[in-house]
Amino acid sequence: MTEHEATSSSEARVILSDADIDRALTRISFEILEANKGVENLVILGIPRRGFPIAQRLAEKIAKTDSDFSIERSLGQLDITMYRDDLRSHPSKTLEPTRIPSGGIDGKNVILVDDVLYSGRTIRAALDAINDFGRPSIVRLAVLVDRGHRQLPIRADHVGKNLPTASDETVRVLISEIDGVSDRVEILQGE
Repeated sequence: MTEHEATSSSEARVILSDADIDRALTRISFEILEANKGVENLVILGIPRRGFPIAQRLAEKIAKTDSDFSIERSLGQLDITMYRDDLRSHPSKTLEPTRIPSGGIDGKNVILVDDVLYSGRTIRAALDAINDFGRPSIVRLAVLVDRGHRQLPIRADHVGKNLPTASDETVRVLISEIDGVSDRVEILQGE
């Protein structure tokens, strides 16, 4: 049973609604365009599971803003399973496909996308994985939620919502493409 299935929504407090998430992703897409000074050399890589649908949505918003942006040539998925530092204690992680855009990532401006930034260990694994596929010019991090409690010196460049939490709380992101329910971010107590 995953963290997302562990507790019913009736025990959770909704922090971001579907509309809040859409507004946050719209803002992040504009921040990405501004920081990148357009779409030239821009690559967006989502971390499975929930990071990839968020990356797809960001890519769609960027494509609506700038017609020079090609989702097919600029959107990818980066599986980090084999780079995780907890494989010994959680060996049954399911591998997801890694799809690097056809132009590769060498010399590109890569936006790494995930749903929640917590300890920083997932992002450390993603940075290790990126090194196996090339040498980007720059790597920036976009997350829907930054909940703090970092164990590594990693920070997000683009954040939908900073959400200070207690260490015994769980942040649950529900995405329609994966969870089959309306999008929302919830906090669960005492997990």
